[in-house]
Amino acid sequence: MTRRDAPKPRQKAASAAAAEVAPATSATTTDLSDPSLYIHRELSQLQFNIRVLEQALDEQTPLQERLKFLLIFSSNMDEFFEIRVAGLMDQVAFEHERVGPDGIAPQQALAMISATAHQQIERQYAILNERILPALAEAGIRIVRRHEWTTRQKAWVRRYFRHEVAPLVTPIGLDPTHPFPLLVNKSLNFIVQLEGVDAFGRDSGLAIVPAPRVLPRLIRLPDDICEGGENQVMLSSVIHAHVDELFPGMQLHGCYQFRLTRNADLDIDAEDVDDLARALRGGLYTRRFGDAVRLEVADNCPRTLVEYLLKQFGLAEQDVYEVNGPVNLSRLFSVASQPGFPQLQYRPFTPAIPKALKKSEDIFVTVARQDVLLLHPYESFTPVVDMLRQAAKDPAVLAIKQTLYRSGATSEIVDALVDAARAGKEVTAVIELRARFDEESNLTLAARLQQAGAVVIYGVVGVKTHAKLMLIQRREGSELVRYAHLGTGNYHTGNARIYTDYSLLTSDPALCEDVHKLFGQLTGMGKVQAMKKLLHAPFTLKKTLLDLIARETAHAEAGQPAQIIIKVNAVTDAKVIRALYKASMAGVKIDLIVRGMCCLRPGVPGVSHNIRVRSIIGRFLEHSRVYWFANGGDEVLYLASADLMERNLDHRVETGFPIESKKLVHRVRRELDLYLADNCSASLLQADGGYLRAQPANGQAPRNVQQLLLEKLCGTGAAAG
Repeated sequence: MTRRDAPKPRQKAASAAAAEVAPATSATTTDLSDPSLYIHRELSQLQFNIRVLEQALDEQTPLQERLKFLLIFSSNMDEFFEIRVAGLMDQVAFEHERVGPDGIAPQQALAMISATAHQQIERQYAILNERILPALAEAGIRIVRRHEWTTRQKAWVRRYFRHEVAPLVTPIGLDPTHPFPLLVNKSLNFIVQLEGVDAFGRDSGLAIVPAPRVLPRLIRLPDDICEGGENQVMLSSVIHAHVDELFPGMQLHGCYQFRLTRNADLDIDAEDVDDLARALRGGLYTRRFGDAVRLEVADNCPRTLVEYLLKQFGLAEQDVYEVNGPVNLSRLFSVASQPGFPQLQYRPFTPAIPKALKKSEDIFVTVARQDVLLLHPYESFTPVVDMLRQAAKDPAVLAIKQTLYRSGATSEIVDALVDAARAGKEVTAVIELRARFDEESNLTLAARLQQAGAVVIYGVVGVKTHAKLMLIQRREGSELVRYAHLGTGNYHTGNARIYTDYSLLTSDPALCEDVHKLFGQLTGMGKVQAMKKLLHAPFTLKKTLLDLIARETAHAEAGQPAQIIIKVNAVTDAKVIRALYKASMAGVKIDLIVRGMCCLRPGVPGVSHNIRVRSIIGRFLEHSRVYWFANGGDEVLYLASADLMERNLDHRVETGFPIESKKLVHRVRRELDLYLADNCSASLLQADGGYLRAQPANGQAPRNVQQLLLEKLCGTGAAAG
């Protein structure tokens, strides 16, 4: 039985199909559980992906960077189908449909997603073919299509196919002894129409040709057969041009590329396995062969073959995407990073080092004297690495404890932890093996640390450890002194160059004691311990945030000025959204800076008329989580690892840490104001679920927050280009 037995009709795009929101008559009569007050989370995620795609149209952005945005859209959509769409399809297939606060059933959501995704993917290929590729060719970077090959290029490609490709290709004729093959998730394949009888008397007429996964998808043509610039051909073109050589004596009637996307979510119940690491290793293999969720196929593929493929994969008509170009666009990232064309890329910059650290040879001396707050990537992640490196070598350091969610198995952070363990220090690493799509890297990381002598803990059963914490214990005289790093982002030095995140280096005794207690909860067993300053999910973080929202609401009800500014990656928790609605109805001015999903509807009369929501998308991935409350003039500021999502607040180990220095509070507030003033890279969420790009008003100067922060923290001219 197929996953879905009949095709489902397409519906309007999500933003157009959003329910009309009726104005509330009064606060006392408004039903805050009304589904029309909530946006479906998957449809909101899709809107984020669209905002990423639209960056490819911004002619103020360098050309190769525009291509990157277009390819990031492809990568995002792959994951969207692998996880989000797959989850909805599972609910429908197994008749366990769950309806969220928005009231949209999974089957309806799938139809809305399909309509919007088809429209936007068609738009993506139009941008690629009509704008990006011609502009790249004019600049000297060319993907040479088959019909453009010169005689010399054809000869070179033929030799390449025969020597490098054909020996690795395994064509599969389809007949009773060769059933349709099990294809790897997102692999490039061709369906081939043939005529004739082979040596064994077979004449099925169809074959599948999987592209060798070990070969590059782009092949550089030699300079001596080209007319300047960088010239490349796609592996798909090479195979397509010579596929007839794989079927000698047969007549070829057609060859069409296709790609299948599968459910890639790992369904492992940590409570039902004896060894989580071993279970994950098995799950990583099965991820490659999960249930089919999407079929991409060349738009010139005959209808009969499309229907044949849909039947083979148990997919419906709405699940096929006919594309005008390569089905595996993500493989073009090498073109987007092609060196030698600096004018087509963002201008490089050097992350700043704060003066306090620049003048200090001993980072512990500096942090003992004052808290240090860093904003990456504008300010370097190096001080975090340096503190760990110094700790690894310092004979006074006795123990290091650290959480690792996404770090990479060969990062500088891991190198320092390995050095510390080999030096005989007590090193404890809490590694979250289930960080999606980083499971394999984290398994390798865990093995490496264990071999060095570190104690490796996999966190808590059933609850992902997402907190970003480092604790160093150092003997100073007769005392043990603690130093800590707390962050909003991962311990990944590569991400620290492209993600915006805050890092706090501190020796505050109360905060460090709280971090010590949290590590005790993660590695040992015991009841929840009271914390003096640290907020931690799933215990106190959500409750405290709700209390802070309620306190701001009380200030407004008492006629006092009240304001909330929150910067996160997603807002989906219905309880938090209701609290924000109540605050808005009381008169609290609320600004939400939400990069991705936002299920809250701003601007609804009588309900969310005091709430503004903006999304910033630009050169860097906005990743920091900031919670600021006016609190009657006595500002309260928390930085956190958690977004306003049920999974973060209720089902993960997360932290929120206070910034108490007035100087640092004012600094973060000024930075938030820059985000709120952005009129170039901001998109404003509307009540219908759609977004409008912010534009400078008449006579208003353009303000791009990321460029302004580059200029402010990294020096004049750093943001140009």
